[in-house]
Amino acid sequence: MTETPTSTLRAVVATPLSEDLCRLIEEREPRVRLVRDQTLLPPMRWPGDHGGDPAFTRTPEQQTAFDALVDSAEVLYGIPDESPLALARTVAANPGLRWVQTMAAGGGTQVKLAGLAGSDLERLVVTTSAGVHARSLAEFAVFGVLAGAKSLPRLSAFKESNQWTGRWTMGQVSEQTVLVVGLGSIGRETARLLYALGARVWGTSRSESAVEGVERIIHPDDLADVIGAADAVVVTLPGTDATERLVSARVLGRTKRGATLVSVGRGTVIDEDALIEVLRDGHLGFAALDVFAVEPLSPDSELWTLPNVVLSPHTAALTDAEDRLIAELFAENATRLLDGREMINIINKREFY
Repeated sequence: MTETPTSTLRAVVATPLSEDLCRLIEEREPRVRLVRDQTLLPPMRWPGDHGGDPAFTRTPEQQTAFDALVDSAEVLYGIPDESPLALARTVAANPGLRWVQTMAAGGGTQVKLAGLAGSDLERLVVTTSAGVHARSLAEFAVFGVLAGAKSLPRLSAFKESNQWTGRWTMGQVSEQTVLVVGLGSIGRETARLLYALGARVWGTSRSESAVEGVERIIHPDDLADVIGAADAVVVTLPGTDATERLVSARVLGRTKRGATLVSVGRGTVIDEDALIEVLRDGHLGFAALDVFAVEPLSPDSELWTLPNVVLSPHTAALTDAEDRLIAELFAENATRLLDGREMINIINKREFY
């Protein structure tokens, strides 16, 4: 999508952002008038904490001031309070709003939940932070593949038992076939790193375009037919209607016995009940999971107690560099919008990814 060139942009910071990064944006693109009131934004508890401290509250007067601020924006840096309801209110109240930059790579889900009117959705450009988290998530994916190959659960049990057991053979990633389900930015980076380790990498995509390090491209409809050849499977897909439970009970049942599964996309892509079943009976050897169908993961979930599972509380993407990388991406997109050029990471308004 190409936008009409313009001279300046009034961008309002609607999510926590340090003054250092505000200045970085202003230096990168001086035509952006970056408006913010730090007293109206919740403090961040850690890098990437775009919702901020939940203990933060605004007085009625502060909320009125915050609403007036976001309602004056041509551009929003972040979804107000990371809330789809707040986004819906702002869009309806602000006919001059042109562009929203989401902090999440999967920001399309937030836009979908906002239930925007068709005309409002049509006039807005929404971009996500897709790609910012690719390296950190790809590294977690490689960690998961390695942990499965190198018998992490068995090593942990061995240490906890204080017993020197007999030796055993371990898997070698350079001798394995790894199937990357989804070749977006995360999947492509995962494929590149796995290829560098010597793995044979396959990937699923609706496009037949070549991807660096990927030996074979498979259509998602054929997933069940090929998954049994993979020693490890890495799921990187976003959560959409088209991807919900794509990794179904049927697909999981056809995995190679003892295979590894890593999930770093969205938890809704995998049938979690079926996943628990194949982990429980040992058909699937190991899983490293950063995302889940419902978050936080219920304390009653069997995933907590299965010995062949490593859990991460949706934190694999977070690094100290995240906020800076999103700010840099925003500045680049602002330049593209101001110059009338194609922007990066515009969401698909039909499938919301």
